[in-house]
Amino acid sequence: MFELLLSPTVLPWVLIAIGAALLLIEASSPGFFMAVPGTAMIFLGVMDFFFGLEFLSSPLGITLTVLAAILAAVVTVFLYKKLSPDQKPTTSGQDSIIGKPGYVTVEIVPDSISGKVEIDGVVWSAKCTDGTIPPGTKIEVTAASGVHLTVKKV
Repeated sequence: MFELLLSPTVLPWVLIAIGAALLLIEASSPGFFMAVPGTAMIFLGVMDFFFGLEFLSSPLGITLTVLAAILAAVVTVFLYKKLSPDQKPTTSGQDSIIGKPGYVTVEIVPDSISGKVEIDGVVWSAKCTDGTIPPGTKIEVTAASGVHLTVKKV
């Protein structure tokens, strides 16, 4: 079985299939841990298919395999950086959010963190100390504790 997988007619397809599987794994759980080897495997499979290099049969083939894998990895990293967004994730400290305006997205009831508010495009859990605040109401943050806010109607 192993000899069949390493035969010059089957090996390119095996490499392409493994590379495609790695890219599918990457697509289902992004983190860029499978994209580089997946791209390299596809690249090596296509190279073997078109140029007929027998990777494991000579020192030259092994050298070309390593160089091709490095080239594919560099190109993949370069393309990934070009495609990924440049914007950094939004971070908010407790002190910076106090006093900011926003609006209620899920009804806020007194002394319960089941309510939700949106402030600067970020949704937070919120509570209030006086009365129920319905969705759509403008609010202002009066206090912050971890990821939970205390708000009041504006």
